[in-house]
Amino acid sequence: MEQQTTLFVVVDPNDEQHVALERALTTAQMRNPQPRLAVFVAVDGEAVDTRAVNDHLFRDESWFREQIREPIAAAGLECQITVCWSSDWQAAIVQESKRCNAEMIYLPVHAKSSRRFTFAESKWQVLKTARCPVVLIRPGAKDRRKVVLATVNYQAKTHEQRQLNRQISERAKYIAANYDAELHLVNAFLDSMRYPDRGALAKLADKTGVPTHRIHVKRGYTSDVVEEVAREIDADVVVMGTLNQYGATGSLLRGNTAERVIGQLDVDVMVCNQFTTTETDAN
Repeated sequence: MEQQTTLFVVVDPNDEQHVALERALTTAQMRNPQPRLAVFVAVDGEAVDTRAVNDHLFRDESWFREQIREPIAAAGLECQITVCWSSDWQAAIVQESKRCNAEMIYLPVHAKSSRRFTFAESKWQVLKTARCPVVLIRPGAKDRRKVVLATVNYQAKTHEQRQLNRQISERAKYIAANYDAELHLVNAFLDSMRYPDRGALAKLADKTGVPTHRIHVKRGYTSDVVEEVAREIDADVVVMGTLNQYGATGSLLRGNTAERVIGQLDVDVMVCNQFTTTETDAN
């Protein structure tokens, strides 16, 4: 029997709707065995007014019972609730999710106020430092898991890029298997000379188990191609990756391509992070 896993679900008490918890309850019931939930209650100080005049920062026992415990119990799931008051919101999420050996992190994302998506630095730090995949949960996105789209780079040259490709493919296959979902792969390219031939696509199909008609290779910018294919196949979740890259000051670079892809999608997005050997050994 498969071992029970843990979904790490972030709940911000300032929010009226807890989209990450709602999605976790729905998707967890689709799986067998069902995962346990580790509910992490904390305020994102970068995105929330933390002054005492904000009434949403005062939550009593009935709030925990009605908003968290009762919905989880009604879904027949196990849970552990942790309350955190650290001002270092992102580091606390990463640390606690690692401590409970989480399979993945469900992180709520607020609705877009305009066409241009803005991603808080604190959430970006979670994506870049988490030791497990992070699922960005969108308000209004589909809660089913019947069509999975994985973004891969067939033109990968470096060892880290190829490793990230494997990680994305394996995670997407795992999701598809757990939810009995249809798996698709997508690759964008700009240089027509780098378009993979039929032999390469057949080899990829054989290696991944994904039939060639579900492998989408299109010319264009990654963000545009992924958005187009996700819409065409009616994807429920997109699996993508990001590499740990550091600037001159040693700070993590946001990653323009990853940010554009996330910004143009209206579905849940799972982000896999690839650490270098040095970074892994150092932590």
